[in-house]
Amino acid sequence: MPLVNAVQPFPHIGCSNHRLLSPCFSFAEHRLFPTQLKVSCSHARLTNKYKREYTSVMIVPTGIGASIGGFAGDALPVARTLASVVDCLISHPNVLNAAMLYWPMPNVLYVEGYALDRFAEGAWSLLPVHQNRVGLVLDAGMEEELRVRHLQVADATRASLGLPVIEYIVTDTPLEVEKWVDPMSGQSTGRMKHPDSLLRAVSALVNQSRVNAVAVVARFPDDNSSEDVDDYRQGKGIDLLAGVEAVISHMVVKEFEIPCAHAPALPPMALTTSLSPKSAAEEIGYTFLPCVLAGLSSAPQYLKAANYLDSSSPRPLVLQKDCLMASDVDSVILPADACGGDGALAFAATFPKRIKPLIIVVEENDTVLNDTPDKLGIEAIKVSNYWEAIGVVAAHKAGVEPNSLRRNKISNINYSMHS
Repeated sequence: MPLVNAVQPFPHIGCSNHRLLSPCFSFAEHRLFPTQLKVSCSHARLTNKYKREYTSVMIVPTGIGASIGGFAGDALPVARTLASVVDCLISHPNVLNAAMLYWPMPNVLYVEGYALDRFAEGAWSLLPVHQNRVGLVLDAGMEEELRVRHLQVADATRASLGLPVIEYIVTDTPLEVEKWVDPMSGQSTGRMKHPDSLLRAVSALVNQSRVNAVAVVARFPDDNSSEDVDDYRQGKGIDLLAGVEAVISHMVVKEFEIPCAHAPALPPMALTTSLSPKSAAEEIGYTFLPCVLAGLSSAPQYLKAANYLDSSSPRPLVLQKDCLMASDVDSVILPADACGGDGALAFAATFPKRIKPLIIVVEENDTVLNDTPDKLGIEAIKVSNYWEAIGVVAAHKAGVEPNSLRRNKISNINYSMHS
C-alpha cells in the first residue's frame, strides 16, 4: 500500500499562471508545496514529461533607436505574447520596463544586459528566486522634491504591491551624469563623473543591509527643449537616456554580480498634445521607478558557472536542478540589424557539447545599427515582424521545422558525400 504523503513524479502543467511553468521549480519545492500540483486551469495541457521546457531569449539592445523597444516599454506587448507561447522567457530591462507601468509575468526572467551577455557566453548562470531583498540608491545630486517623490514611490510599492524594498541610501557625492550620442555608431551613451560614489553606496547596501538586488536613481541633466527630446516624445529618434542608464547598471552588475536596474530622475515635462503612445508611459508621473522595483523584486540571481564545475560533469553540480545556463536556451529573437552585441554573438557561436539556439531576426524592428546576420556570418531565420517571429517560435517549440509551414520552402533532402 503506497504511503499517503509519498512524493510522486509529476508532469509540467502548461498554464501561463501556474508556478510549475518555472524551469527552476525544484524537486525540493515540490516536497514543500505538494498541494500546488493539484492546481489546474481550463486551458491547461499536459506536456511530454520527457522533454525539457522551452526557453527563449528576447533582446532589444538599449539606446539604438529600435522601432520596437526603443521607447517607454513599447516592446512589452511582444514579450507578453512570447511569454504565452514559451515555457520560460529571458529578457532585459529595456524590454520589460515601462516607466510608471509594468506587467507581472511568472515565467519571465528579468536579467540586466551585462549579466545577459555573461549568461550567453556560459560564464554565468541564472538562479530563479522566490524574492529578492531590494535596496535603493538615490543620487545626492537630486533636489529635495525629487528625492521625496522617489521615496514615496518606494513606500507605495511596499504598501500596495508588497515589494521587498528594504532600505535606501544617498550617495556621498553627486554622480553628475553626462549623456550624448556616439557620432560613430549613432547610439546613445554617457558616463558618471563620480562612479566611485555609486559603488560605495551599493557596497554599503550589500554588506550592511544584506540586499541582493539594487535599484539606482541618478539625477539626469535637463534638456526638455532639445530637438532630440521632441522627436522621442513623438515616437521617433533615439532614447537619449537609455545608453548611459546601461552604463550605470552594467557597472554595478560587473562589480557586485547581483541584479541591478536604473531609473533616471527628471522633473516632469511640460504637457504636450502631440505625445506618441510609445513614449507616454514616461510622462504619466514623477518617476520611472515602479517598473524597476517590480522587476528587481523577483529577478534571478547570477552565479559564476566556473566556480561550481565538477570534473565528472559538463554541468556545474550546484546548478543541476535549479539554474538556467546558456545551453538551456532554445531560441533567441532580436532586431535584424542589431546582431553584433556580445550576447547575440555568443548565442550564435559554436561551443563544444552545446547546441546552438535558433536565431530569429526581425526586419521590421530597424535600428541605427547595421550589424546584420549576413555581415557577421550568423545563421539566422529572417522574419518580417514579431507576428512571424512568434509563429516560428511556436513551430520550433512543437518540434516542427518552421519552413515546413511555408509554401515550397522544403526541398529534397541533401546527399552527404562524407564517408
